[in-house]
Amino acid sequence: MKNTLSSKDWFKDRGYLHLTNQIKKKDKVKVANYVSNKLKVKNHKFSPFILKQTSNRRYKFSNELGRKSHKAVDDKGQIIANAKMRPIMYSTHIDSHIYSYYSHQIIQSKYEKCLESDSILNESITAYRQIKSNDNLRFKYNVDFAKEVFDEIKERKDCTVLAFDIKNFFPSLNHALLKTVWSSILGTKTLPKDHYAVFKSITNYSYFFYDDLRVRRKGNLDEKKISKLRNKGKFQLYENYQDFNKSKIQVYKNQKKRDGIISGIPQGLPISAMLANLYMLPFDKKIIEKLVKQKKCYYRRYSDDLVVICKNEDIDQVENIVLTEIGKIKLTISKEKTEKFRFKNVNNRLECFKINGDDLIPNSFLQYLGFDFYGYKTLIKSANVSRFYREMKESISIKAKRTKSLQEKFLTEDSIIFKRKIYRLFSFRGMKSRKLPATKIIYHEGKLIKKEFHRKYRGNFIKYAYRASDIMEAPEIRRQLRRHMIILKKYMMSFEFDNTHKL
Repeated sequence: MKNTLSSKDWFKDRGYLHLTNQIKKKDKVKVANYVSNKLKVKNHKFSPFILKQTSNRRYKFSNELGRKSHKAVDDKGQIIANAKMRPIMYSTHIDSHIYSYYSHQIIQSKYEKCLESDSILNESITAYRQIKSNDNLRFKYNVDFAKEVFDEIKERKDCTVLAFDIKNFFPSLNHALLKTVWSSILGTKTLPKDHYAVFKSITNYSYFFYDDLRVRRKGNLDEKKISKLRNKGKFQLYENYQDFNKSKIQVYKNQKKRDGIISGIPQGLPISAMLANLYMLPFDKKIIEKLVKQKKCYYRRYSDDLVVICKNEDIDQVENIVLTEIGKIKLTISKEKTEKFRFKNVNNRLECFKINGDDLIPNSFLQYLGFDFYGYKTLIKSANVSRFYREMKESISIKAKRTKSLQEKFLTEDSIIFKRKIYRLFSFRGMKSRKLPATKIIYHEGKLIKKEFHRKYRGNFIKYAYRASDIMEAPEIRRQLRRHMIILKKYMMSFEFDNTHKL
């Protein structure tokens, strides 16, 4: 069978608005000539990033509250939401193409060659890479990587697992160390001038908040002007930098410090993930040398999530080595997220025990890459299942409110909600990949026109869960979602849709 896998293309048609115009696929050759020109990259003026903060609600055990909750207690004893804020930054389209080109066309290939020089090292680093599956028909993803860890535990049977999480990973990367590793992977004593320009743009960067563009602060963004710019074929926030400078948008400089030194790189840029892997290279090599080769441990790193499987008697030594080596690259392991587990056979069944001091807590599970591993069974992380049902209910609720609003506006009782889309997003009926009709506004021959096209629909959460069940050979994952159709229909009926069949 012919292998149809292909490397990730560095060029991407991005749809968001920024300070400069969007770049379309027809301009790829022109852009390629620019980003591959070292002199032009060296002299390129990088623009400020847009910072958009996303929050993920977390349902976890709170020692202060004595139960699982979406709330937490801060240092002042106040009960607050424990949602995790994730700052994502967006660069202008030409800046993004520079980052993407240097990441995928230059740095990634050299980094991969470095990993391939040591097969154990190559197998241990899994995030942000294109690793072919055993049948060479697809690339591995988090399900495959989680299964490899769980299979190793099953094979060892009686073993200890240590799960580490690096604290404030991206904001804590030391610039001097990053520069050193970056140079070494290129085989140079210092960064070439074009690479140094890219390096400076992601370490000495400036940004402004996405929220400052909205209505919250009047006068920052004129929707009418943006509409007029579109009529000119300019899909951007402002006519030029002068208009941006005259606006009331506050531009900030990176002031994040670690040990009194400006540190960190932005999350979300096309080069961020690559540099995060690159930064960890000296640490990865030390762990392979000291733990895997000398202690026969099993090591996997997925971004800032580290897992080490070792012999029971080596647990303290393994922890000390990890903490020592992570300190050498100016990072810190999050103590509250560090967990230790003991796996052993009980009545001919592999079970998981959480290590809490000298105690072993039964009925525990190792949480890794979105899965809960009990030893004898594997389930999708409960928080992910809860989020699926929460998004289902929120989507139905929003559509119902829109329907009611239209009914009141046009004085009709007709139900105009489209159930097909709801079923596609939140049921087994949406598992099939397909092409869906869509439209977009483009600028063509001096006019804005509506262009029809077909976008790829790759499936929904149910498809992901069923596929994970098959890959992991864990039918219990399917059973987790066996009632999803009943829940979906019951919730739709709670809004009394006229076209919803009763159970």
